Amino acid sequence: MKPAHRESLRHIALLLPALTIFAAFWLLPMARLLSVGASGEMGISAYWAVVTDPRYFSSLVSTIVLSATVTFATIIIAGITGMFLQRHRFFGRSFLLATLTFPLAFPGVVVGFMVILLVGRQGLVGSVTEWLFDEKLVLAYSMAGLFLGYLYFSIPRVILTIMAAAEKLDGALEEVARSLGASPWQVIRDVMIPGLKPALISSGAICFATSMGAFGTAFTLATKINVLPITIYSEFTNYANFSLAAALSIVLGLITWMALALARSMAGSTVAAAA
Repeated sequence: MKPAHRESLRHIALLLPALTIFAAFWLLPMARLLSVGASGEMGISAYWAVVTDPRYFSSLVSTIVLSATVTFATIIIAGITGMFLQRHRFFGRSFLLATLTFPLAFPGVVVGFMVILLVGRQGLVGSVTEWLFDEKLVLAYSMAGLFLGYLYFSIPRVILTIMAAAEKLDGALEEVARSLGASPWQVIRDVMIPGLKPALISSGAICFATSMGAFGTAFTLATKINVLPITIYSEFTNYANFSLAAALSIVLGLITWMALALARSMAGSTVAAAA
């Protein structure tokens, strides 16, 4: 056997386990999901229901707006915090960093429960506002509560990415900009943000994708919440509408994939690294 053939066989043998898992856990389920989505009374038009049906379209828009808002707020908060933690050394820094990243260990249901304890009917914020203003502030069971929950578990991921990127920034460029008369804001705008741009895009894409598909937190708080994961869950549990639930799942997955693909084209391979 020729060396080139042996090399090809070795490559195939090395890739076979990964290809098998990929086919079993992605290709086959996706193919089945696609077929189920087109098997209902609506046929293939079920894939357009998310746009043509006002209820599903409203759910999609709410999900996208919420995810985009969470992403924007997370990048600002985590960007400032990550840069500060990377540039400054102080007593308790390691403990503070461990505390800020601790939410990574919590599942979505626990995060939702913590939001209820904070801004629910019997939550801490409600008790304080009732004592101060004779009116209880309750946010937990609305989009505002879901925003807080998503923000809570999104910030740690972005902080870690920003800190890793900030470590590689060339401090000499900032010194040169200051020596040329640049203000602190100009240094941030013209030096730091461009240097962090790949990390900001990649971490923002992961934050957006996670918020689009997050279910546990939304399920825990789902009283006045209209997001697509909850709509999909309701379709196949409350109405046994498996075909429409499958179609909506495909649409949700495609939108999330498009966001990740766009971010990857803008930031290069850093999106995969951040994931």
